[in-house]
Amino acid sequence: MRLLPHISWSWSWPATFILFFVAGGAPFPFGSTNDLSIAFWCLCLGLALIVAPTRDLRRPHFWMIAGIGVIVAGYAFVLHEQLSDHPWIAPFNPIWKQASDLLGVPIAPSASIVKNEAFFALGAPLANILAILLGIAVGAERERARRLLWVIAVSGSLYALYGVASFLIEPTMILWRDKTAYMGSVTGTFINRNTAAAYFGSCAVIWMLLILEDVRRRLPERHIAWKRVWRDVAEIPPRQILPHLGALLICLMAMFMTTSRAGVSLSLLAMIASFTVFLRKDLPPRTGIWISLGSGVVVALGLMQLLGGRVSSRFDSQGLVDEGRIEAWKSTLQIIADNPWFGTGMGTFQWAFPPYRSPNISIRGIWDIAHSTPLELASDVGIPMALLVAAAWAVMFVILGRGVFARRRDSIIPLAAAATASLSLLHSCLDFTLQIPGYSIPFFALFGAGLAQSFRSTEPARAQGEVVAAPYERGRRTEPARGLRRARELHKTVWF
Repeated sequence: MRLLPHISWSWSWPATFILFFVAGGAPFPFGSTNDLSIAFWCLCLGLALIVAPTRDLRRPHFWMIAGIGVIVAGYAFVLHEQLSDHPWIAPFNPIWKQASDLLGVPIAPSASIVKNEAFFALGAPLANILAILLGIAVGAERERARRLLWVIAVSGSLYALYGVASFLIEPTMILWRDKTAYMGSVTGTFINRNTAAAYFGSCAVIWMLLILEDVRRRLPERHIAWKRVWRDVAEIPPRQILPHLGALLICLMAMFMTTSRAGVSLSLLAMIASFTVFLRKDLPPRTGIWISLGSGVVVALGLMQLLGGRVSSRFDSQGLVDEGRIEAWKSTLQIIADNPWFGTGMGTFQWAFPPYRSPNISIRGIWDIAHSTPLELASDVGIPMALLVAAAWAVMFVILGRGVFARRRDSIIPLAAAATASLSLLHSCLDFTLQIPGYSIPFFALFGAGLAQSFRSTEPARAQGEVVAAPYERGRRTEPARGLRRARELHKTVWF
């Protein structure tokens, strides 16, 4: 009698599919920067979180969720102070008294310079919090975490392909709208080329790690024999590796065609660092890491000359950072100095900035964003809340670092999370990448999955029905690995 695979319902499916849908779809509607898109993603993530699987969560995961709860409590307290007519400890902003004196009529004061704006600005931070919580819940199971990695990588390559194709066919359009800026740059479905560069670069990092893992798994030796590594790689069937290389190439091509200086440079830096960390055990002792870093820099410079000629020309003509952006940062520091405890109110930067605008900044344009997420955060919600968020990022990097160096398998999940988190955080210090939900939502979900996979499973792999990554002997799997594979074929269980 022929055995048929048994498909059993799992309550993790709805939350998993919704998370995959959001992670793949968030970049599509122009980076999801409008309120309607943000509200829709919050609704999807909220519903998914209600039915999220909890069976795989362990004590470290609950401690991380508790830490996120502290961040939520901090935001709730600041929002209360900025929205309330009777705040507990926050002083009223003096702008209201000045307006009342000028107009000669009484005006109800507020701790925020724009009443109720904090409520409308809550959408993007809420979506990020929901994404990382759902990432932890869904990513606590290794197969679901790996699928999330693939969803982000594949969707990123498709957006990159669209970006390159649309630039070649109709460079004046973004989806169904006219393109009003960055006519000579690829932006994909994003409005801003810098965010697009960070997104394509982050997806390139993931593709590179997936390729490295696949190639490393196929090599027969326990440690790579570098003298014949190219011969071993050449023996891999092309149809099994070329699609991945093609996806990586299209992401790199789109990234370079954005002509973003910081986005391209930081993406290449993240690729070099993650490549070295992944292969650290196979590199020669003492000098191996330095050789890898040096070789990576040489390859990056070669790619810059080959694919990034316009990026190099922007470095030559404008330097690393525009002078106007530096002056804007100085002005933002003045805002923080005058409003250190509770800021000017969430989402109020565009109204708070004009009185502080430096005369050295060109009169052209409106500065509605500080082009530095940490500085804008501090100016909006105050230094204490900004420090709490900074501490949470530091803890996240410590946990991800533990996962990268402690896990024996699936280490690319925390490594991909750490690499993209570093890229996005560094880029957000120079721009506003993490303020664009189309970028932040998928990668906060990845951060959550990376955090969840930074701890080893307490259950043995055999009990979970997983195929153990067995050592190779003369290019073939050992008998125990084949036995486990046969057992899995006889007792198939489909789950997410």
